[in-house]
This record gives sequence, C-alpha cells and structure tokens, in this order.
Amino acid sequence: MTKLSVEHLLGIKYLQKEDIELIFQTADHFKNVINRPIKKVPSLRDITIANLFFENSTRTKLSFELAEKRLSADTINFASSSSSVTKGETLIDTVNNILSMKVDMVVMRHPNPGAAYFLSQHVDAKIVNAGDGAHEHPTQALLDGFSIREKHGDLKGKKVVIVGDVLHSRVALSNIFLLQKMGAIVKVCGPLTLIPKYISSLGVEVITNLKEALNWCDVAMMLRIQLERQDTKFFPSLREYSMQYGLDKALLDSLDKEITVMHPGPINRGVEITSDVADSKQSIILNQVENGVAIRMAVLYLLAGRIEQ
Repeated sequence: MTKLSVEHLLGIKYLQKEDIELIFQTADHFKNVINRPIKKVPSLRDITIANLFFENSTRTKLSFELAEKRLSADTINFASSSSSVTKGETLIDTVNNILSMKVDMVVMRHPNPGAAYFLSQHVDAKIVNAGDGAHEHPTQALLDGFSIREKHGDLKGKKVVIVGDVLHSRVALSNIFLLQKMGAIVKVCGPLTLIPKYISSLGVEVITNLKEALNWCDVAMMLRIQLERQDTKFFPSLREYSMQYGLDKALLDSLDKEITVMHPGPINRGVEITSDVADSKQSIILNQVENGVAIRMAVLYLLAGRIEQ
C-alpha cells in the first residue's frame, strides 16, 4: 500500500490497518529527518495549510505547526477567540472564507463531536481532525501507537490499560480503535462514573482496581481528569481520586514487572501521575511528544499526495 485509503483524517474509526502501518512507516522516515542537522524537507512546498483551533491547545497546535514547517508548507493560523466566530459567523462561512485564499488542507480542533466530518462534507479541502469534542483525536492515537511500537517492537498482543477519565476523553476512544486494529488487547480502569456505558460494546473490559490493572498490562496510559468537560461531580475530590487511581513511584515499584507509562498531556502532576513517575525511565511521555511531530508530518504528507494538482 503506497497511499491512504481515505481522503481525510477524520478519525481512527475510518482507517484500515494498512493505513496505520503506512503512516507508521512514513513517520519512521520523517523521524530520521527531524533528527538531522538540517530538519527541513521540501515535500509540501506548494501546499497551503490552515490551522483552525476553536478550542485551546498547546502541544497539538505546536506539533502541527512544526510538522508543517519541517515539510516546507505555507501555513495560516486561526484562533476563534480573535475571529469573526465571536460575532456569530458559522463554521462553514469561516472555513470557506479561508479556502477562498486557496488553502489546500485544514487542520481543525473543535469542541463539537463530528465537526471535522461535517466540514469534510461541505468544503473542498483535505481535513485533518485535531480533536472534536470528546469524540476522536486520531493523530494522538497514532503517535501513542507509534511510541508503543518503538518501545516494544510491535503492537500485536500487547496489553494496554487506559486509566482515568475515559468518559470525557477523545484520546481514549481513538486509542481503543487503533490498538484493537493493530492486534493489542485493551482494558480500561477508573471509577465507574468515568467509564462510558458503551465501553463493553467495543470489546473492552473494565477493571476498577488500579494495582490489578497495572499488574495485568504491558503499557499504562494515564489520562488527565478533564474538569473543563465535567458538568457535574463524578468523584468526591481530586485527592480521593488520586489516592485510588493516581500512579506514584511506590505503586510502580510494587508491581510484579516493569511496565511502560504514557500520558497524552497536559499532565496534572500529583493527580493522575506523580512527578517521579512522569520523569522516570519507565515513562515515554517525552518520546510521545517527539513522535507527535513525525506522525503529523506523515499524515500531512500522505494526505497531500491525494491532492489533485
């Protein structure tokens, strides 16, 4: 397979296993590029990309911008807080105004689930979903899977537990789709109030005891408690959550084996994970950040290959 089976990257749900493998192989190449003294390639020199962020973002936005610059693309950065969206302009009008400037690709983060899919049906540009509400975050799952593959050699048969606020996490859903497609076994762990009702329909088992979950897994993916998405109280207090579901060095050292620790960020140090775990040799959190640029370069490059010149 030399090109993606999809026109846009809207979610992991729409990708085939071969698409994921192609993205990983392309990212391997770009990871070599970004570790060279001269980190730029002219691959997207004639492509213009608009970054539309209707929701706050630090790592994802910077990672996409850096990936675009490494590929020599022209970029437009748009933040809704300083735009006509605050005056009531619709999403389609906003994007069409940007596309009239001859933009080829749109990277979009939006608070509403399905916004990227909706846009792909109405505008003539390649769409990359950089996170839509609590739905999907495909490039995060791709960089997470790529990081596990880099550490463990293969995803097939690996046991991955996703711990924490699964209910409000777009990262969790995208990772479940990706890991299962690549042959990994996924379980989730957290208070039942933060586990979505549909989880069993995805073939995912729930473990409520953190130590039991950690002893089972090869990789623990710790999720941030997303207080900004919670409209009601899902647990008594952050302190109580941390005591039951926070990962500290004592717990990590008490396990029967050495596991790999991941976190999509931003980290609430001392809540879901302590500093001595986040900075330990078992953590691959900084590898995830580095791999994010290579994965996003791969996605943009492969989707640009489908643009008709």
